Amino acid sequence: MAFQKIILLCSLLFLAFNKNTHKTLPIEFTAEVIAIKDGDSIDVLYEGKPISIRLADVDCPETRKSQPFGRAAKKFTSYLCFGQMARVQHRNKFDKYKRLIATIINAQNKNVNKELIIAGLAWHFKQYSTNMEIAKLEITARVNKVGLWKDAYPVAPWVWRKK
Repeated sequence: MAFQKIILLCSLLFLAFNKNTHKTLPIEFTAEVIAIKDGDSIDVLYEGKPISIRLADVDCPETRKSQPFGRAAKKFTSYLCFGQMARVQHRNKFDKYKRLIATIINAQNKNVNKELIIAGLAWHFKQYSTNMEIAKLEITARVNKVGLWKDAYPVAPWVWRKK
């Protein structure tokens, strides 16, 4: 019986000291953008702790597999927010890589997610998003042949990743 109490006490202590800090995040917070991993994936520093973020509603071309416009998307995201204090807006949802799904508002009050779509450097990620504003912005970029929409047959990142 004493052994079971020790196991229970150790389990409770383990849980108390290993809380997922993401669950305590406010729905909107300000953090420094400390890394740009991809056009749609960044790291921020919040209260001394790094948080990986996946931009909501968008999917950028891949840099790892050298997809056309992948490097341009990463460079554009870097230009928009790297080294800045940015507002992070989220719904406390995470992807399979444990990245917080969020919208980033940069120091100039620009929505980075939307700016990627407007610049033709991302697709509306319809599999995970029903954001009609993003959908309309993508259509406008397509019609105007902005960024990756200049290509006759642009390949969506989710298709490219399967190659």
